[in-house]
Amino acid sequence: MPIFNTSENEISTFFLIGIPGMEPANIWVSITVCLMYLVAILGNCTILFFIKTEPSLHEPMYFFLSMLAVSDLGLSFSSLPTMLKIFLFNAPGISPDACIAQEFFIHEFSAMESSVLLIMSFDRFIAICNPLRYTSILTNARVTKIGLVFFLKNVLLILPFPFTLKHLRYCKKNLLSHSYCLHQDVMKLACSENKVNFIYGLFVALTGILDLTFIFMSYMLILKAVLSIASKKERLKLLNTCISHLCAVLTFYIPIVSLAIIHRFAKHRSSIIRVLMADVFLLVPPLMNPIVYCVKSQQIRNLVLEKLCRKHN
Repeated sequence: MPIFNTSENEISTFFLIGIPGMEPANIWVSITVCLMYLVAILGNCTILFFIKTEPSLHEPMYFFLSMLAVSDLGLSFSSLPTMLKIFLFNAPGISPDACIAQEFFIHEFSAMESSVLLIMSFDRFIAICNPLRYTSILTNARVTKIGLVFFLKNVLLILPFPFTLKHLRYCKKNLLSHSYCLHQDVMKLACSENKVNFIYGLFVALTGILDLTFIFMSYMLILKAVLSIASKKERLKLLNTCISHLCAVLTFYIPIVSLAIIHRFAKHRSSIIRVLMADVFLLVPPLMNPIVYCVKSQQIRNLVLEKLCRKHN
C-alpha cells in the first residue's frame, strides 16, 4: 500500500495512482485503456506507413503530419508501461530512476507535439496566405531542417529535468498524483530545496504557452486572409483545410489548460477529475489525431480504402 514516510530515510519506491474509487473496476478500465493504446499505435503507424511508401504524400504537410505521428507514438509508449501496471496488474510501485526516465520522455514528446502543432500552423498560414510560393518556401530540405531544429530544441529544453530531479532527496512522501510521472508531481515529493526545479519548470511551461500564442496568431492572420476573399465557397474550402489541424490543437491543449486550471483553483477538490483529465491528456491526442486526419484528408482516406478493398478482393 502507498504510504507517507515521515522518516529521513531515502524513498526507494514511488506509488502512482489509478482512478480513485474505481479500483474494483480496474480490469474494465484496463481493457478500455489497452484498446485506446492499440488504436492509437495502429493509427499512427498506418499514417507513417502511407507517408513513407506513397510518393503522392511526399509533401510538406504530410511530412509534418508524420512528425506529429512520431510524437503521438512517443507519448503512447512513454505512458503505456505504468498505465498497464496500475490498471491491469494492480502494481502502482515505480522506482525513482524509472519514474524520472518516464517523466523525461513524456515531457520531451509533449514538447515535440506542441512544436509540431506550431509548425503545422505556419504551414497552413503559408499555404493559404502565400500559395504561389508555398513549394519554394517549404522545400523538402527546409522541412527536414525545421524538424531537426525543433527536435534538438526540445531535447535541450527537457534534458535538465532528470538531472535536477536526480539531485533532490526524497525522504518523506512517496505518493504521486497521476497514473504516470510528471516533473511537477515528482518535485513535490522532495524534502530538499527544489527552487531551481520550480523556476525551470515554469520556464518550460512558458515555452508551451508561447507555442499556443503563435498558433493563435497564425490563425488570426489566416482568418483575416480568408475573410478578404469574396467567394463564400472559396472561403469555406480554405477553412476546411485547417479543420484537421484545429482538432489536433484542441485535443492537445484543452486537457493541458484544464489540468492547469484544476491544479491552480481546485486542487483540494475531488481527485477523480484531475486524474481523468491527466489520463485524457496522454490517451486522447494519439488516439484522435490519426482518426481525424484519415477522415478529413482525402488522399490518406482514399489510400486506406484502396488498401482495404484490395485485401478484401
